[in-house]
Amino acid sequence: MKQTFTGIFVLLCFSVLWSCQPAKTFTADEISLVPQVQKITLGESSFKLKQSTRLVVENIDQQAIANQFATMVEKATGWKLQVAIGANEGSNQLYFKTEPMMGPEAYQLDVQKNRIEIKAAKPAGFYYAMQTIRQLLPAEIESARKKETTEWLIPVVSISDSPAFKWRGFMLDVSRHFFPKEEVLRMIDHLALHKINTLHLHLVDDQGWRIEIKKYPKLTEVGAWRVDREDKPWNSRPKQEAGEKATYGGFYTQEDIKEMVAYAQSHFITIVPEIELPAHVTSALAAYPQYSCTGGPFTVLPGGVWPITDIYCAGKDSTFLFLEDILTEVIDLFPSKYIHIGGDEATKTEWEKCPDCKKRIKAESLKNVEELQSYFVKRIEKFINSKGRILLGWDEILEGGLPAEATVMSWRGNKGGIEAANQGHDVVMTPNSDCYFDYYQGPMDQEPLAIGGFLPLSKVYNFNPVPEELSAEAAKHILGGQANLWTEYIPDIKHAEYMTFPRIAALAEAVWSPKEVRNWEDFSRRIQLLMKRYDLLNINYSKSAYKVTAKSELNQEKKQLAVSLQGELPGIEIHYTIDGSEPTIQSPIYTEPVLVEKTSTLKAITIVDGKPAEKPMTQSFDINKATAKPVNYLVPNNQSYNGSGEITLVNGIRGTTNHSDGEWQAWAGNNMEVVIDLQQASEIHTISAGALQNAGAWIFFPKKVEFFVSKDGKTFQKVGEAVNDVDPLSGDKLLKDFAATFTPVTASYVKIIARNLGKIPKGHMGEGKSGWLFIDEIVVN
Repeated sequence: MKQTFTGIFVLLCFSVLWSCQPAKTFTADEISLVPQVQKITLGESSFKLKQSTRLVVENIDQQAIANQFATMVEKATGWKLQVAIGANEGSNQLYFKTEPMMGPEAYQLDVQKNRIEIKAAKPAGFYYAMQTIRQLLPAEIESARKKETTEWLIPVVSISDSPAFKWRGFMLDVSRHFFPKEEVLRMIDHLALHKINTLHLHLVDDQGWRIEIKKYPKLTEVGAWRVDREDKPWNSRPKQEAGEKATYGGFYTQEDIKEMVAYAQSHFITIVPEIELPAHVTSALAAYPQYSCTGGPFTVLPGGVWPITDIYCAGKDSTFLFLEDILTEVIDLFPSKYIHIGGDEATKTEWEKCPDCKKRIKAESLKNVEELQSYFVKRIEKFINSKGRILLGWDEILEGGLPAEATVMSWRGNKGGIEAANQGHDVVMTPNSDCYFDYYQGPMDQEPLAIGGFLPLSKVYNFNPVPEELSAEAAKHILGGQANLWTEYIPDIKHAEYMTFPRIAALAEAVWSPKEVRNWEDFSRRIQLLMKRYDLLNINYSKSAYKVTAKSELNQEKKQLAVSLQGELPGIEIHYTIDGSEPTIQSPIYTEPVLVEKTSTLKAITIVDGKPAEKPMTQSFDINKATAKPVNYLVPNNQSYNGSGEITLVNGIRGTTNHSDGEWQAWAGNNMEVVIDLQQASEIHTISAGALQNAGAWIFFPKKVEFFVSKDGKTFQKVGEAVNDVDPLSGDKLLKDFAATFTPVTASYVKIIARNLGKIPKGHMGEGKSGWLFIDEIVVN
């Protein structure tokens, strides 16, 4: 009995001592908030979220926010926090308090050891405060399963925060590829974590009409479906043939739209609909061809088209009645202040020929078809304004004269935004150079298929929505910025997530956080902690920022390459091999340029927490008898793709599937014909030339490559040829060595002729036009 009492006493003492342990005090490096808050002061100790913790609110708007937070917390903790309206202030609670003088999205957060106080003027401020608390909690709060051993501590901090810009947007193209309602709702969840407040849905394009319009049912019966050509490159997809059934696509019912709008509103995100006009509307014309200039027939396009000539007729009043009916239903569904009408990339060749359009130009005293487009947009704007909304369009709506009340979305760089702001119009900045998430974010040969371009995480982070050229007064018209995800090359939500995350985090900080608190090195630390949340949320995010890139310089005298390696995120260890083997944590650590003196394959990885952070980078080098030797171009290359100059074809560095990587030279419509001076008589038995095919970029393998040798540089003997056996329309990005092996001969000169494909074949978007020929390395052994 005495032993039992003693044991109980010891346990009680231990329990008391444990409960008296000071609560954990967090360091700055343990706190990861994205976007970074405006002002934060870190204190000592921490608040422990417990099952008994209450959320105390003042009204039903706050209650809805608190309930949403409690539901999120329940998954990981296993308990539902109680939400109380109008209860007294006390300990062990998250207390909501209205502060009327604050901005509409601003909040103050005061975390003490025994309670948390949240102040805001409007519901949005309280919502963003809860997103900050969410990120102050351990990453495990994002888990869909109960975490038994996690201690739910929130650091003692004082935060004052508000967004730098009112428009913090993300555009999802649901036309080129359709994303079901459930996937859009999932995207809304993840955008809300980053305090994004605008979801722009691109609902209409040539490849699909995605919104039910009751008055015009064929828009979805016909316009929402196209023939399935998903096995072919986007720009090499034959149009629908007679009798062929269109089965690929989908659309949102009006009930779907209402649900998405309401769900977005509960996450303080406004959905802005885009109904394209006058171009990008083949899907509509396939259903209702009478609103075109020609009368059709049309089919919904299964892939790329350029130029875009099938557009609405600007000369028929019936066209405008049709569009007004559509917009009436759209406006009834979306409470958004803005209605996006596209307005981009309209090729007006049909307008120039159309009798109705000619009459319109004459009747309205217009000078040309550019002014006719301005008339078209202005007429639509009047209708949108009559419904109490504001017209929003791509920067092409500036052409021919900007509508009086229109807001411009500037995508072709900053120029359109600068022009509009200087005219006193509001602007959303979304330059493709900084905000197009369909661009590659890592080395092209290591990435999933994308449209092209290059937009790494660091460049997104450095985006500034306000161009330096603007005066302080004009800068007031910059509403904010937006990322755009066009989906020609993005067929599913997993790929969409890969292209969006973590770049949306960088964009979010660019449009939320003031410049004074933004710092790339600190963001690089915080984004790695945010990625742990992405893992728990099952987001298929990109780890491209961990990838290694290589830059090589050739010492022509020594025939030696110095290869510099770099990762995008600072301070991360790089390990490499030079023998083609897979690098590990035991491989050499990169500290200085790697010297390459013979044909080699270099591989490199970044190491984080003792493990490879990404797949290895691979770079091949061919040091051979042609390396660093003089090259005579009998047919000059196109200067747009000059590589590193005359040494490009013999610098020992192999090109990747990225035709803009600086290792390719190109010929547009012409053959390649070069002579290499080996500078001494050499015995050779093999000659090869590396080529690239990227049908989407109009780059094709040569029809064949011919190889010649000479002793004097004047008389050449053909020693072999390699004929292409790859379909010009197959595959988007392919590499191929065209090689010939022959009985050894002695020669001082080598000539290579690569025969350009010539005219692009039928079935490709560029049918009949000249194709490109890309060659990287010529190897002689």
